[in-house]
Amino acid sequence: MPASVAPIYKTQKSRFEVDSCAPQSAAVRGGKIQMHALSKGHYPGVLLQPDQLPGIASIGYWNGTSAQDWGLEAHRNEGIEITFLETGAMAFAVEAKKFELRSGHFTITRPWQLHRLGAPNIGPGKLHWLILDVGVRRPNQNWCWPDWVTLTNHDQTELTHKLRHNENPVWNSSPEICAAFRGLSDGVGRWPQPHMESRMLVLLNQLLLGILTALTAQQQHQNPELTSRRRTVELFLRDLSENAASIREPWTLDKMADHCGMGITAFSKYCRELVNNGPVEYLNQCRLNRAARQLKESTVQSVTEIAFQNGFNSSQYFATVFAKRFGVNPTGYRSKC
Repeated sequence: MPASVAPIYKTQKSRFEVDSCAPQSAAVRGGKIQMHALSKGHYPGVLLQPDQLPGIASIGYWNGTSAQDWGLEAHRNEGIEITFLETGAMAFAVEAKKFELRSGHFTITRPWQLHRLGAPNIGPGKLHWLILDVGVRRPNQNWCWPDWVTLTNHDQTELTHKLRHNENPVWNSSPEICAAFRGLSDGVGRWPQPHMESRMLVLLNQLLLGILTALTAQQQHQNPELTSRRRTVELFLRDLSENAASIREPWTLDKMADHCGMGITAFSKYCRELVNNGPVEYLNQCRLNRAARQLKESTVQSVTEIAFQNGFNSSQYFATVFAKRFGVNPTGYRSKC
């Protein structure tokens, strides 16, 4: 693993970092699980060359025969992540929704979805994964599949539509999906034997077709709102309210709108519709709410430290807006609590 993890993408100073997989890598070093993987960039595994398996950010599997003392914290990936639990059971969460993965389940998460594995630790099991970069980081962007995808234009469009328009992350697999993942994991373990890349590309197409078939059989409802510009703003605002790293960013109205890939007018309109407030005002609300929680829960950090941690450049300004919001200055609020 590299010493530092680069962001998936960044807009000016905004960063969305890939999963470092540090607990997973430590478990491998400690002999707790067996793992084989191929990767590009910042994921663990045998490093692929840029022209090998185009679009694949990471592919592999791990196998743990006993309950583990680690789990994967909430993270995003630089692509569509598809996992398949061949054996065992594991706790899984996407945003605020919790699931219990069982043998035969497969999952789909998109780059903007925070997800975690373990509660907090994972159970025993054999988990396969694939992270495929289709060139999107936000819900309203167009997907661009790698050239090796051989699905017909109609099937490729249908698969894209189904993946974009449904929020359910957990599905029942099929023998076709299971066989494709097993074959891919065998290829990962035998890499780089002759013709292995061609074999894996064939299996990847079989996997995508199997997923399309499974979604067609199981998907009951599709929601076009999930790919709307409004949805992009909704996810951004949720991230502001829940993610400490987002709160610390030096946001301006221009930067927030640019981050969501739209103009200021449209961004402000959606923001007003969603939270009944302007973007900058809502940002300050999130910062103040988080600062208030820290003041209540911690007596170690100073008021100035808390101000800076929540994106305020001046402790005096922080004290002024805090008193306006809560009717008492930060020091008085801490004493009162």
